[in-house]
Amino acid sequence: MCLFCKIVSGEVPSFQVYEDGRVLAFLDIAPVHKGHILVIPKRHYANLEEIPEEELQSLITAVKKCGLMLKEKLAYAGYNVSENNDPVAGQEIPHLHFHVIPRIAGDNLPLWRKEAYAPGEAEAICAQLKS
Repeated sequence: MCLFCKIVSGEVPSFQVYEDGRVLAFLDIAPVHKGHILVIPKRHYANLEEIPEEELQSLITAVKKCGLMLKEKLAYAGYNVSENNDPVAGQEIPHLHFHVIPRIAGDNLPLWRKEAYAPGEAEAICAQLKS
């Protein structure tokens, strides 16, 4: 049983901020900023491709609610939503989860580096994705 499944079952304690029949949201124990929330499906899915769309709708609705809580209850001006899909993308717990990360003006948190496409490269990649 993974760590998040243990949190869902109550075997591992957490600071829960939202719960419904399909979703659980709790504070990250190593937050980027205070109030950083993890939103997970109660059922175990390793990554985004595994979760049925109906459950994904419930999950993303809970993400939206948690973002609104950060703004309304903790007075954050904005937040990032992030999902690291598979270990190569930085996923540390093999249970699908979204990070709802509050942002502070001037916090200088890096998002990602930016690259440019070589001439014709974007068209080739687009064609490959559509094939």
